[in-house]
Amino acid sequence: MLLRYAIGHVVRRVRRERAKTLQQLSGEARVSLPYISEIERGRKEVSSEILATLCAALDVPMDVFLREVSTVLARDAAATSIIELQSAREQRESSASRSTATRSTPSRSTEVLLAA
Repeated sequence: MLLRYAIGHVVRRVRRERAKTLQQLSGEARVSLPYISEIERGRKEVSSEILATLCAALDVPMDVFLREVSTVLARDAAATSIIELQSAREQRESSASRSTATRSTPSRSTEVLLAA
């Protein structure tokens, strides 16, 4: 996950927890509504100055906000690792079952030789 997605996710979550609309946050932070919307959707990188302004308008200390972002990134990384491990295990099992099936099924030429 890109950092901008995690930041956007946390901005949106905190804004909703505070029961603020985009319009309210925009007015309090003095940041354009479309820009905040783009941040929340992970489409725009946010500068430290804008992030500080948003945190102040949301009444959340920057260090708390950044810890939340870190938690989101860590959860995503853990989920990705689990998915990668499951995929690798499924690939191993699939190739093992294919090789077992290939070995246990006699080929047509073997059957012809045995019949002769």
